[in-house]
Formats: sequence, C-alpha cells, structure tokens
Amino acid sequence: MVKVLLLPLILLLTSKTGACRPRHKEICVKEGEMVALQCPSHINHNSDAKPIWTSYATQEVDLTNMSSAEQRQMGVQVYGMSLVILSASENHQGNYSCSLGNVSSQLWFMLTVNTAQSREYEERTKYSKTCYAQESCKLNCPDVNIPAENIPNITRNSITWHKEGESLSKDGYFSSVEEKDHGVYTCTRSYLYHGQTYNMTFTVVLDVKPKKSEKTAVIVSPRKNDVFHVDLGSTVVIDCKAVTYSDFDGVFWLSGKSFVDKKANLSVFYNCTRENNAEEIKMTASLVFRKVSEEDLSKNYTCKLETVYQTSSFVTITLIKKACPSYISLALSVVGILVVMAVALVIYVKLKIDITLFLRDTLGCHSSGSDGKSYDAFLMYYKSDTDEGLNAHDRRWLESVLEETFGYRLCLYDRDVLPGKAAAEAVLDCTEQSRTVVLVPTSPDPGPGSGLLSAIHAALVERQTRLIFIKTETTEMSMSGSLHEALHLLTEAGDCVTWKGVSSMPPSSSFWKQLRYHLPVPQHAPKMRLLPQTIQDVALW
Repeated sequence: MVKVLLLPLILLLTSKTGACRPRHKEICVKEGEMVALQCPSHINHNSDAKPIWTSYATQEVDLTNMSSAEQRQMGVQVYGMSLVILSASENHQGNYSCSLGNVSSQLWFMLTVNTAQSREYEERTKYSKTCYAQESCKLNCPDVNIPAENIPNITRNSITWHKEGESLSKDGYFSSVEEKDHGVYTCTRSYLYHGQTYNMTFTVVLDVKPKKSEKTAVIVSPRKNDVFHVDLGSTVVIDCKAVTYSDFDGVFWLSGKSFVDKKANLSVFYNCTRENNAEEIKMTASLVFRKVSEEDLSKNYTCKLETVYQTSSFVTITLIKKACPSYISLALSVVGILVVMAVALVIYVKLKIDITLFLRDTLGCHSSGSDGKSYDAFLMYYKSDTDEGLNAHDRRWLESVLEETFGYRLCLYDRDVLPGKAAAEAVLDCTEQSRTVVLVPTSPDPGPGSGLLSAIHAALVERQTRLIFIKTETTEMSMSGSLHEALHLLTEAGDCVTWKGVSSMPPSSSFWKQLRYHLPVPQHAPKMRLLPQTIQDVALW
C-alpha cells in the first residue's frame, strides 16, 4: 500500500529531474463504461518479449500472470498489447503500466473514473463536426480507447446515435444536412463479452454552417472600359490580373476579334505568368506596346479569362492620346504673382518711411541694445555758400522738436562744447559721443564754419560716421558746383533730407518723417547739460 501511495510522488520527482522521465497518458472514462488501454507497438522492440501489464489502482498487481477467471473477477481482460476494463468503477481508478520488463520501455497510464457528469469530463470527451447546409454529412463516432478487433471473446456490435435523447434512424448520415440538424449527438459503441453487453458513449457536436459559396474565377484588373492615356511613341505595358482555381483556366488578349500574338519581336504582343498558391492561382497577362502608334489608338483591346467551370469573362480597354498640357493657367498665375509683387514693391517704396515709423513707434520693432554713445545725434552747423540756410529761428525749432517732441538727445556745439578747446578736436569729440552726425546749413554761420569740414573729413570717413545732410531747396538747385569739395563728398556718403521752410515745421510733415527715418531710435535717456562745475573740470575738459 505504501508503494502505491509513493508512486505518484515518484512519477512527479522523476519527471522534474529529466534524467529518467517516464512516459504517461491520462485517460478519462465514465463510470460503468468500457475502456481499453493500448500499449503502443513501438515499445515492443523484441517481438518475442511478452508485454507485462501492472495495476497500481489499489495495490501493485501483475495482471499479465493472472488467470482468465481472476481477470474476469477484476473486470479486466489482458490480451497482448491491450488491457480492457469492461465496466469502469472507482476500484479501477489509478495508475497502470505496460512494459517488457525494462524500465526504459515502460509506458504509464493514469486512469480517472468519473462517477458524476462533470463539466471538465464533458469538455474532454466532446468532439465537434462541421458540415455545410444542403450537402451530405456523415457523423463519425470517435474510436478513442476502444478494444482492438482481435481480442478473443469480445464482439463489436453496431453503433447507435441519439440526438439529445432521441433515437436516430439515419445512423449518423445526412444526405442533405440542414440548419435544423444542428445540435449535440451521442453515439454508443456496444461490445458483447460472455453474453453481457458493455457500452462506450461519446458526444459529438454538429455545427451546420450556411452553404459554401462557390469560388469564382475573376479578372481583378483592369476594370471594364478602362481608358489609358498614353504618349505616341512611348512604351506601354498593361497588366491584366486574374484569380482562378483550375489549371485549365487561361488569360489572353484580343485585338478586336483577333488574338494578340506572344512573339516578343512584334510591335504589340503579350506574355503570361502564373503563380500557384495553396487555394488559388494568380495569373497575369501583360499587353506590351513597343511604341504606341496612331493605329493602336484606333483599336479596342480585350483581356479574356477562359474557365472550365463557369462562363468566360472579359474586360475591354481603350488607348487615348494624352492631351497637351495647357500653359494658359500657369501663365496667368505667374502674371498674377508678378503683378502682386510689383504692387507690393510700389507700396513699400511709397510708404516704407511711414511703415518703418509705425513699427517703431507703435509696435516697438527696433533694436534696443546700447552702443555706449552719450548722444543720439550731433547737430553740426556750417556756413551755407548761398543765402538760403536755416536761420536762427529754424535752428531753434529743429533742436526743440527733436528734443522735446521726439525725445532725441542732441549734442550742440554752442551748448555742450566747453570754451577754449580746439574746434576740430571738440567736433571730433562730439562726433565720437554721438550715434549720428547731422550737417545743417545755416545763415549766418553760428558754428565752427564750413572750413572745418575739410579738417575733419578724413576722420569722419575713417571712422565710418553715420551722416545725415539737411539741404534747402536753394541748396538742391546749386548743388552741381557751388558746394565745398569736402562737403560735397560728405553729402554723397550720407543721407539727404530737404528743409522746405514753413511747410517743414509741423512735426507731421514729410521732412520730419524722413529725418526720423534716417536717425536712429532715441534712447530716451534723461537730458543732461555738461556744464563745468569746478576749475578742475574745466582744465580736464
């Protein structure tokens, strides 16, 4: 008894080690039914050796050496490679083995006897069958764990079928199955042993599906009446693709009612390829035009699929010469773009000053970095060669509007330059501290004079000083030869703004817009006059 209990543990441990892993087979049987254990033929390497059947159900028992009477008393019969349990009970549940006396050729069976109908047992003993409506259908009773036909004293009877408790007279055969035949069927195998009948029952679930659709050979592409746009003289290949299910089907091309040849040296020919898959055949017939001609455009070409089991199908295609591309719309688009660009350019040229000032004043679109300069501009007055320079009133107005209205910080010679300093040196110092130099013609001369321009001309050019030259209308008229040579060179290097007298005085006039356009953005620093405070300051200046 101890050995029987230790057997499952031994099986478990040996299966995990992998060194001597025993072979075993699990079998489920319903209580009261017959079951047969079959030792596989490949285990009997020596045909002279006799298989040994051993039962470990209640205790270890050598079934092979038992007499026929003893076997019948246990409800079993051993015949060669087969062990038949006539009516399974709880006493038969357990482990069995067949061997040739050698552990290496031993096979294990684990028999489970189900005393009640369980879901697990139903799932393990349920078999399925699929049939299609309006077709013949034959239900096969499973031949799982049934006795061999050559066992003495066991006779096989006919198989009976039931559907959910009802007997069937069809013996599991339907000449034309219908969807109403769907359901669960039970087949019973009966065996006669010494005048007593023993049964084996199996469950078969029949699933009736709608009638299978017939597989139809079809042309996949091109579609009917397809039109192909081609260029004359070009090479064109048109593929006709079809799916068929018979080796006797074929695809070819027709020109009108005539067959297109397969000879590759012709101007128009076709070739065919075939690809066989598991369930279908894919064929491609390629129609080749070496050089499309006017004659080809006048013909209709047909791809035809010839089949054995259905009506032939075909598609017809047409070649059409490609239309020449129209450049009118392209030309109109280009002209429209050019017109828009020209209008935008004209608007920008006319309004660039207003646009720039608007972006500066309203949106603050300007560089705010500091350049270390003390002044925004240095107003340098010089004696005009004509009588029409800016008078004292105009000069004061110019200074006032720039400082008070627009916030520029100015360097003025008569205000910010200390007395006693050399004129040229003082002018260069103011230039160095200012971001821009504005040259203003005056009458009479309040500043260092126009002769000073010759002395500082080279320094201004070398330092690349930003210059703005204010002209009067009289200066414009006499500009050809009356200006001093140095002044003339400076005006060419800078920007010019024309003062037109009274019309230029309003801050909204064109003069102020142009002047502010050329001037840098004011730094808005607080105005401070550099007045000498001590004798030491004067000496240092």
